[in-house]
Amino acid sequence: MEGARIRAVDRNRPDLRFPFPEDFEARLTGRNVTALSRRAKYLLADLDDGTVLVMHLGMSGSFRIEAGSGADMPGDFVHARSKDPRHDHVVFHLERSEGTAVRITYNDPRRFGFMLLAERAGLADHPLFARMGLEPLGNALDGAVLAQLFAGKRAPLKAALLDQGLIAGLGNIYVCEALWRAGLSPTREAGSIAGGSPRGGARCEKLADAIRNVLEEAIEAGGSSLRDHARTDGSLGYFQHTFAVYGREGEPCRTPGCPGTVERIVQSNRSTFFCRRCQR
Repeated sequence: MEGARIRAVDRNRPDLRFPFPEDFEARLTGRNVTALSRRAKYLLADLDDGTVLVMHLGMSGSFRIEAGSGADMPGDFVHARSKDPRHDHVVFHLERSEGTAVRITYNDPRRFGFMLLAERAGLADHPLFARMGLEPLGNALDGAVLAQLFAGKRAPLKAALLDQGLIAGLGNIYVCEALWRAGLSPTREAGSIAGGSPRGGARCEKLADAIRNVLEEAIEAGGSSLRDHARTDGSLGYFQHTFAVYGREGEPCRTPGCPGTVERIVQSNRSTFFCRRCQR
């Protein structure tokens, strides 16, 4: 999409999770995509008139990319992606700068995804983004910021890390893995690591480093292919093969010298995996 001109848009239904914006096709037709980026789980396509096409995949949405008469982009999925034309809700007809025609089809059987248009100048204040926390891979995330975010919070540390109003984009798997690397219990109060003591500061720094390292390694591995997740080219991610605690209930802890065993508990209806011996 980046650098392409939108020649036409086919919209095959009036709504997804929400109704499409008024004049959706007309406002996109003829526009150039100047940049493609992400904020949390939202895909952002900047257009040459200052508008941003905001896209969310929901639970079952996917994009199918076709050039000319060629087949879909290759890849192996854990579960087959829907190609049922009944669920092809939006088709973007693009023209690349070299003249190549490309079709990008949004398919979504459950229709939990959505698309809307917003102005780039006021995007940070848009209702979708105004209360969204900082990006875990952004330059702002460090030990001092974590201490500030967690100060005075009595919620469990894992719950605080999953709070999208504090940090946007951390999910259950990577929080479990980061807490294991940082040697911190998911059940301790978040505010307990935010104290002004050197030990508290060191815990926050270690946790910030663990979050960043886990996410960077997962991205390098293409993510974790559980259920129907796959990379943008359709191929599987492989970070699940390096999980230290997630999904390893009853197995020995992988911390060197630790005699503990990985346990599973439930927090806020989500499974938490950790080692009670080395995570404190």
